Amino acid sequence: MTDLTGKTALVTGASRGIGEATARLFAEAGARVALLARSADAVARIAREIGGDALSLSCDVAEYDAIDAAVGRIEAELGPVDVLVNNAGVIEPISRLRETDPAAYGAALDVNLKGVFHAMRRVVPGMVSRGGGTVLTISSGAAHRPVEGWSAYCSSKAGVAMLTAMLDHEERAQGIRAMGLSPGTVATQMQREIRASGVNPVSQLDWSEHIPPDWPAHALLWMCGPEADRHLGEELQLRDEDFRRRLGLVA
Repeated sequence: MTDLTGKTALVTGASRGIGEATARLFAEAGARVALLARSADAVARIAREIGGDALSLSCDVAEYDAIDAAVGRIEAELGPVDVLVNNAGVIEPISRLRETDPAAYGAALDVNLKGVFHAMRRVVPGMVSRGGGTVLTISSGAAHRPVEGWSAYCSSKAGVAMLTAMLDHEERAQGIRAMGLSPGTVATQMQREIRASGVNPVSQLDWSEHIPPDWPAHALLWMCGPEADRHLGEELQLRDEDFRRRLGLVA
């Protein structure tokens, strides 16, 4: 397991799914963990269960002022952020482009795309001034190919992939380790929303075909370590069997 002792990690969307699993695993690896989500009760419960230096904060990543204030508290209580995991995201609205509500589309981009930018913009300058840091984003196959009913999700994830590439392009020389992780389909609440929609083949997948949330968490932890340095600027694919074997997730 990659050792994060002495590091401060910020995980957005930490109230459930990949974010919750990542916060728990990073704490096991020795990190001081800050859990951000709009659901204050959920992240507070998880932080209590983690114990130690875990800090929970209610925060809407769509609002830069909220991110600014949250990171200020993290810096004051846990120390400067060494690892940023941009996990917060929404799947709705699920609808054909010609029927999508413009306000709902904008709200999705505010969380999925602008939320990632907001966290990067607030945290990266401090990382650069200290000589570096790790910034990880959750990508998706939907960033690279159209999926029926997912115009908001696909376009926002495509933007996130480019933001990650831009960060690597501009700041690798300053010590920023930027990478993306495309986990495939994961057994989370988002998949329940997708299944309920009944739109496109993803909604028809059997639940057994989805991987557990701790698999992406293990991948993200590995990406914090030096073995991942040869993948800077890349989007790693957890669907890849060789990568799963490297992480010890499959035989």
